Amino acid sequence: LDASDFYIRYAIWLVIYVAGVIEMVASINKVNDAVCTLNTLQTNASLLEQVRRERGNPQLQLQAMRGFLERAGLSVEDLDHLNIIHVTGTKGKGSTCAFTEQILRSYGFQTGFYSSPHLVQVRERIRINGKPISKELFTKYFWQVYGRLYETKDAYGGSMPAYFRFLTILAFHVFLQEKVDLAVIEVGIGGAYDCTNIIRRPWVCGISSLGIDHTSILGDTIEKIAWQKGGIFKPGVPAFTVKQPDGPMTVLKERAEEIGCPLWVCPELGEYPADSGPLHLGMAGQHQHSNASLALQLSHSWLERRCLPGMCVSELRCWDQLLLRSYSVSQSYSFSGTVGLSDTEWPGRTQTLNHGPVTYFMDGAHTTRSMLACVQWFSEAAAQQERTAGGPVVRVLLFNSTGERDSAAMLKLLVPCHFDFAVFCPNITEAIASCNADQQNFNVSVENMLTRCLDNQRSWHLLNGQEEKPDSQLLISRDTLPMVASGQRSETLVFPCILSALQWLSQGRDSILAHTDTRVIPVKPSVTAKAAPLRDATSIHVLVTGSLHLVGGVLKHVDPSFAC
Repeated sequence: LDASDFYIRYAIWLVIYVAGVIEMVASINKVNDAVCTLNTLQTNASLLEQVRRERGNPQLQLQAMRGFLERAGLSVEDLDHLNIIHVTGTKGKGSTCAFTEQILRSYGFQTGFYSSPHLVQVRERIRINGKPISKELFTKYFWQVYGRLYETKDAYGGSMPAYFRFLTILAFHVFLQEKVDLAVIEVGIGGAYDCTNIIRRPWVCGISSLGIDHTSILGDTIEKIAWQKGGIFKPGVPAFTVKQPDGPMTVLKERAEEIGCPLWVCPELGEYPADSGPLHLGMAGQHQHSNASLALQLSHSWLERRCLPGMCVSELRCWDQLLLRSYSVSQSYSFSGTVGLSDTEWPGRTQTLNHGPVTYFMDGAHTTRSMLACVQWFSEAAAQQERTAGGPVVRVLLFNSTGERDSAAMLKLLVPCHFDFAVFCPNITEAIASCNADQQNFNVSVENMLTRCLDNQRSWHLLNGQEEKPDSQLLISRDTLPMVASGQRSETLVFPCILSALQWLSQGRDSILAHTDTRVIPVKPSVTAKAAPLRDATSIHVLVTGSLHLVGGVLKHVDPSFAC
């Protein structure tokens, strides 16, 4: 090449490269604009007042949902074509949905999966074939739905759907437009009056383990909560549940009989006959066994009803791997659900990430019952690694909780794990620089979040037999977010954001965190000295729990697969 040809080709390449960068930036800006617009639905004062009114008359919630659905150009009849599996519960409903979606995708079906909350990016809530929808699809469909609702708002007193309602409508729209073969829909809160219960003809319903949560909305007893959860039952639609305590089980049976819904209780996972050894689950923890059993029943029932009459389920696809003969309430089918169970991944639930000497154990447990399961899983998993550590191991608890949940009760369950440090922080990813719009929450103030962290620190002191220390030492000035540490004898700290907490507890020993470009608020030398055991340990084991939002904030920083 002569010089002129070289410069011409270089100029062409440069133009193409710059055009690509501009297009990429424009795409990022478009999706950020969509997410920021979505976030406005969190804080609309008229919407908050509307929600308060509807809590007094919960029937209004479903009526309002139908109205929003129609304004978005959809109808309840449209939803009948989605071949829906509808799942509720207190603990494990998301994991059950993940198992179910993976099993049916393993058969070659195109799946839709709607869940909440998201960990890092809001697109995670709406999945096609197991993956969050792309930025391009999210942006395209978001503006289609938002535009229709916004254009009609003046005729309806300026009303727009709240955050979760909008995302539910968006998910339905995406699944219909993308023509999925089936949609696995996870209930938001409760069941009877949850906006997902606008579904009238699911193919099968499931209820995972029940417990006490969202008492201000669902009731203050497990029986009242069971009544709400049983509200997703539909006449003639098969439903399955895991084994429940006698009280809520009685309520579920009464609800099923009242509605005309056949209800069956899933067997224990060990009761499924397998020809080639024990089943392997892609998610750790004994508590996942009941979720896996429920997923097998939901998948089997969907296939049994959806496929051609008389067709054996195993004829849909032959596996080289183990075939599991699924327990069935009607007849036995050769059913290859084991591949789906072993391949299922559901981030933030009994998840382990190893980063050299630092190991993160992450579980979004946020009720006392789920925390019991988390403690059992962590105790076993951490002990197994510690036996081969070859030196001292420091255990760190990174905890936060939100809403009306009983933090002290959860922390009490964590005391026997013998943590060397207990670290508390709000669900704020970074205290300096702009946060990801996907993780912004305008429904609670920073002051309230930090106060909750200080309350959690105080509870931890009391639970460990330590006196409360009112003269807590300020680590940074009050003109920024406060970060507090208790007196020198204590082993607890409160940080202003997730990244600050991670930087401190990892002490530069996590290579991913060590190379982050994000600035953090500097700490005082006394706090750096406090971390000497972390620098000297062979391994650092960090349990992140109490909030899925906290887990999501940690994943944003330590798992590159969640990078935007």
